[in-house]
Amino acid sequence: MSARELVVLGTASQVPTRHRNHNGYVLLWDGQGILFDPGEGTQRQMLRAGVAAHDLHRICVTHFHGDHSLGLPGVIQRINLDRVPHDVTVHFPRSGQAFFDRLRYATAYRETVPLVEQPVAGDGRLALTPSFALDAVKLSHPVESFGYRITEPDGRRILPELLAARGIAGPDVGRLQREGVLRGVALEEVSSVRRGQKFAFVMDTRLCDGVHALADGCDMLVIESTFLDADEQLALDHGHLTAGQAARVAVDCGVRHLVLTHFSQRYPDPGVFEQQARDAGFDGELTVAQDLLRVPLPKRTT
Repeated sequence: MSARELVVLGTASQVPTRHRNHNGYVLLWDGQGILFDPGEGTQRQMLRAGVAAHDLHRICVTHFHGDHSLGLPGVIQRINLDRVPHDVTVHFPRSGQAFFDRLRYATAYRETVPLVEQPVAGDGRLALTPSFALDAVKLSHPVESFGYRITEPDGRRILPELLAARGIAGPDVGRLQREGVLRGVALEEVSSVRRGQKFAFVMDTRLCDGVHALADGCDMLVIESTFLDADEQLALDHGHLTAGQAARVAVDCGVRHLVLTHFSQRYPDPGVFEQQARDAGFDGELTVAQDLLRVPLPKRTT
């Protein structure tokens, strides 16, 4: 299993279809599992995809429309039933606190796991871990909605030939990495920058500054493309994006791998979304999401 990959649990918008479950996505990142937008049926989709409750460390809800949140009761109760041995943190729009409270306690169950609520009140940093920073950015939808962005800090890649030229070997390499300077040799002299990876999750929204802020420079962008381009006005009216709009955002923001999802049931052929994304000028890695698909983050370029 890849150390960093997206597990797609569901890809439908508004209503599920015979082939598409309601929304649900798990990002696996260096041993941390982040569940995004658990729609109805998420618990069963996790079982089918081989994702356990123990794999989850955070839950991020973009907004409180049912196709993005009705799976919360089952997931939360499964976390408690399985006695997950670590805290699970939940991020959601603060304006939807009443909805979250009702979903969390939709039925009776025994609470065995600390569930840490961290509502999102506006743009900014939500968490900082050794492996990544998590940020939220407000989007444009009929109800308050936030997108999420994961950013790995930049690191350094050691260059063996430069180490050898300066006579640094064995345990001294680790010492140089820890201390930054060894016998007058700075770490920067024998290494290059290793750019941290970036991931963004953009659901229900019209085009707005927040979409571009989230997508900027991403290695992987998971983004809704509810409508096809011919229905752009319908998308605008309902607070959504088209396949072409999502692809143009990816082009403008230098996205490496574009994942389109959240498809309206009115379109039977998902291949049209891919064609419209290519017609919009996106020539990077492209995935038209399907339920239970696993999508590794692209390999580093440096």
